Amino acid sequence: MKKGILEKIKILVVGCGNMGASHAKAYHDMEAFEIVGLVSRGDSKLKLNEKLGADYPLFDEYEQALEQSKPDAVCISTYPDTHEDYAIKAFQANAHVFIEKPLADTVIGAQKVVDAANAVGKKLVVGYILRHHPSWIKFIEIGKTMGYPLVMRMNLNQQSQGYMWDVHRNLMKSLSPIVDCGVHYIDVMCQMTNANPVSVSAIGARLTDDIPQDNYNYGQLQIRFDDGSVGWYEAGWGPMISDTAFFIKDVIGPKGCVSIVAKEAGKAGNSDSVESHTKTESLKVHYADINTKNEFIKPDEWIDLTDEPDHQELCNREQSFFLKAIQEDLNLDKSMQDAINSLQIAIACDESVKTGGIVKL
Repeated sequence: MKKGILEKIKILVVGCGNMGASHAKAYHDMEAFEIVGLVSRGDSKLKLNEKLGADYPLFDEYEQALEQSKPDAVCISTYPDTHEDYAIKAFQANAHVFIEKPLADTVIGAQKVVDAANAVGKKLVVGYILRHHPSWIKFIEIGKTMGYPLVMRMNLNQQSQGYMWDVHRNLMKSLSPIVDCGVHYIDVMCQMTNANPVSVSAIGARLTDDIPQDNYNYGQLQIRFDDGSVGWYEAGWGPMISDTAFFIKDVIGPKGCVSIVAKEAGKAGNSDSVESHTKTESLKVHYADINTKNEFIKPDEWIDLTDEPDHQELCNREQSFFLKAIQEDLNLDKSMQDAINSLQIAIACDESVKTGGIVKL
């Protein structure tokens, strides 16, 4: 049954780390939601309750929380190897689901989650935060005007230490950086081209003994599309990663190029900042038009972005969309399929790293 505008949606928050805490704050501040529980295996839920100045019910075990709180919706911000199981159990409990990317740690698992959502007619929103960032939306819009094929260049290297190195090492127990972060930027590439990916190749290196033997903390992938477009993405995590060129986001086409220029966020020393991962600040648009002397006839255009949400505001916007999807019964078929597709491409890249070969899609 569709929720009424004035009826609060009871939400269970599972995972109280970086993203879970930000989503919980969004729910805490929104009149339409009522948090009915915080779930984590450690003391992060205690810290979150204190941070919110609240006294929400606390749970160590997800299944117990699901049974006792009887939520209308569940927010899942745990490590990827739990996503499939937790999401399916939420749908079996007749709840809507907001889940952090990636949707699951396997393509088969991701499809099972989508099938479970469809089976009970509940909403599934995947946390592709860049889809809610007005500057990235503009970046994609301008990229599409540059003609085809496109060359798309993106990276997100993080010189992590302290708490963030703990987070990254835990993430790498199930996924590599080019899968966990790569799904965001693969999704952007697919939106820009509207073409089908045909093959991927990737390389990776294990630069520390602090991660599983079969994983790597540096990776770079390349994608070929059936319209001739190509894209690359690079990601590295750890205290040894260089932070001198961690912020590259641009797209080149026959008509010119557009680049995200984060003048402050892109400076060395900011690579481990969550804020810097989504910050854009300005778009630089270059036009390839030349005269008979091969001289440029159009000046470069700078678009200074006035609607520049910080990380918390982006999470607020994600949850506003989740609310709208529930209240207005939005059709999410395409976004769910897009989440599966981007994960499939990312996992194919992971296979390429481990086999040393090109993977056809």
